[in-house]
Amino acid sequence: MNPFEAIGLLFALLVATTLLGVVWRARQGRVARVTGDIIVPADVATTLDFGPAATLLQFSTELCARCPGTRRLLATVAESRPGVVHVDVDLTHRADLANRYSILQTPTTLILDGAGRVRARVGGAPDRAKINEALDSITPTARTLSPASGSSHAER
Repeated sequence: MNPFEAIGLLFALLVATTLLGVVWRARQGRVARVTGDIIVPADVATTLDFGPAATLLQFSTELCARCPGTRRLLATVAESRPGVVHVDVDLTHRADLANRYSILQTPTTLILDGAGRVRARVGGAPDRAKINEALDSITPTARTLSPASGSSHAER
């Protein structure tokens, strides 16, 4: 292989990996609307009850760097919305759950409605505004609690 072919091949590999990285980065934290299975707490081996309005079901692992931040974000969102609960499931020793729900990365968050039906899916670290939009579409009459006043007001 001559030097020009080698440089051309390296340049092509650089362009291809850059494009793949841009696509991957754009998909992180994106809320994908889905209509999926109905999940009950026993399905994910948790003793926590799901919320009457919605549930933020987070799948994590022990070595996940973004999971603690996602856990804090989702817990804060759940605390500010009546009827919404955050449940964190550790997949470290539960490959069966990862296979059952097609979890390819952590954190992955499933947004469930009050009946436990999967309504949205977020791969990677979620964005607060997008989570709130998804919850608004599931629970349109839900109101958030203002941290400063403790009163309810519509979030928009």
